[in-house]
Amino acid sequence: MKREYVPALIIVMALVVVAISGIGPHDRLTWFLEIAPIFAGVAILVYSYRRFPLSHLLYAFLLLHAVVLAVGGHYTYANVPAGFWVQEWLDLSRNPYDRLGHLAQGFVPALLAREILIRRSPLENSKWLPFLVVCVCLSFSALYELIEWWAALILDQSADQFLGTQGDVWDTQWDMFMALIGAITALTTLGKAHDRSIAKVAM
Repeated sequence: MKREYVPALIIVMALVVVAISGIGPHDRLTWFLEIAPIFAGVAILVYSYRRFPLSHLLYAFLLLHAVVLAVGGHYTYANVPAGFWVQEWLDLSRNPYDRLGHLAQGFVPALLAREILIRRSPLENSKWLPFLVVCVCLSFSALYELIEWWAALILDQSADQFLGTQGDVWDTQWDMFMALIGAITALTTLGKAHDRSIAKVAM
């Protein structure tokens, strides 16, 4: 397969995942709220592709993030079957799939922020790069928590499934902490592989 076809394939696969997740979701409003970022992301990727194509590694992780969102939207995060299996296996007090979602919310945006800063700023070899990437991810996580708060205010009880707090008063703090862990994990485990993938974009 030609390299230029990969982004188009990734986008098509993401849309297929969204379509499948929309078949009989647990709660239609929650599904829509959860998959809305996927449509926004696809639109941005299509619009910016000619001027700023991303690395294939990043495209792959964006697709994985879309899958996480779509599954959470279909079942609602508190009711994802795989989460119940982990809950029983580890004897947890709640379905942990929401934690996975927020881990991805730090992991994937870290790669995106890192790639943009490397390719569009003088920070490529700077020691400030990891720090600023983590700051961007925490800012994004905080913004998402504000969006959830606004949704709760506007939709009242209809937003309960979207919030997915499962009775945890520290859910917001846990969400941002998981995003922090995700961002740090991405930077420490995929830095070299990401650099190689970025280098191929300019080939």
